Amino acid sequence: MATIPYKIYLTEEEMPRAWYNLRADMKNKPAPLLNPGTHQPMKAEELAPVFCEELIRQELDNDTPYFEIPEEVFNFYKMYRPSPLVRAYCLEEALKTPAKIYYKFEGNNTSGSHKLNSAIAQAYYAKKQGLKGVTTETGAGQWGTALSMACAYLGLDCKVFMVKVSYEQKPFRREVMRTYGASVTPSPSMTTEVGRKILAAHPGTTGSLGCAISEAVEAAVTSDGYRYVLGSVLNQVLLHQSVIGLETEAALKKYDIHPDIIIGCAGGGSNLGGLISPFMRDKIKGIADYRIVAVEPASCPSFTRGKYAYDFCDTGMVCPLAKMYTLGSGFIPAPNHAGGLRYHGMSSILSQLYDDGLLEAVAVPQTSVFEAAERFARVEGILPAPESSHAIKVAIDEAEKCRETGEAKTIVFGLTGTGYFDMVAYEKYHDGKMDDYIPTDEELEASFSQLPRI
Repeated sequence: MATIPYKIYLTEEEMPRAWYNLRADMKNKPAPLLNPGTHQPMKAEELAPVFCEELIRQELDNDTPYFEIPEEVFNFYKMYRPSPLVRAYCLEEALKTPAKIYYKFEGNNTSGSHKLNSAIAQAYYAKKQGLKGVTTETGAGQWGTALSMACAYLGLDCKVFMVKVSYEQKPFRREVMRTYGASVTPSPSMTTEVGRKILAAHPGTTGSLGCAISEAVEAAVTSDGYRYVLGSVLNQVLLHQSVIGLETEAALKKYDIHPDIIIGCAGGGSNLGGLISPFMRDKIKGIADYRIVAVEPASCPSFTRGKYAYDFCDTGMVCPLAKMYTLGSGFIPAPNHAGGLRYHGMSSILSQLYDDGLLEAVAVPQTSVFEAAERFARVEGILPAPESSHAIKVAIDEAEKCRETGEAKTIVFGLTGTGYFDMVAYEKYHDGKMDDYIPTDEELEASFSQLPRI
């Protein structure tokens, strides 16, 4: 067998030309979005005031296995894709493990993360529909950065509501968005009705993705020529992110590499869903049997401690209801450094897969995450984002188990982005000022008690 190169690249001709829709092959389809008033499945016309028309079609389609990537989007992809699949030789040596470790690196673009894969697609469909602009939320800032880049490229206006704790911790991420022409508002804010209600109920709150989503949706539906776009959770986003998994699959096949364990960080689910999509397809069809592991922060443990129930996707309760593993839409996580993983719920697709036993989940505390990030950075030469470092933590754990057992397993994980705007978090870790806040059962039960009764 040929020597595995440090980085495996695909050629332009080998890049995927269509997004893969995992729902088409799922035996149990994800539950439909429900109208919060009638509790009936949402129809396309009901979603039209909020989302772009083509994105609604993609959101509701459980049967079409592939959606062709528009030529304009594919040409944009070529500026930073294909992304490399990297053999972590240096990490393997440092761990003294017989395991073979690979990571799919999505940080090789100005947004610094995988988020650009869906941002350009959603901005393209908004432009094609003749809209003036879009609104959105962002947690750690990667999604807001990616969308502002995509909108600048296509000449669209972009309004971003950024979770207040990240707005304050990451001024440089905010300024990148403004460089690309976006307006950035700390959320919750006094600029929307729902923002004012949240601030009245929770004075001094540092915000959450659920809060920011509520504000962004209100801004969209009250502004002529605007629609709302979301960076994670939704079916359409996982569809666009399938380019990650499709490229990973193609790169592995190029050298006849067969993974045993596939690991991804999980917040709303966009990166994990995209990475695992073709591998989960083969697992569902009985072609291969992979261990697929979702890693979430112990401070916001949707999978491992959440309820599988219908819930609002936002704190202001203005969005449709989604059946997902959730901590409750009113749950506001601690202002820690899990970044974009601090969302109360999980993608309906991933929630169904987890409930079917096709997906494992583990929650990890943040100091151990930053310890893993530092170990990785010192040998692999990339400063990883806190979100990505959750996957690094469990990949290292699995590799160390291999050292103990002597098994030479092949581990693949998603390195979703870089951490160069996360230096406040790294500083707190180095100064010993980082804690491992974990919500109590009582706190979670109080949030669960507010779940909608469906």
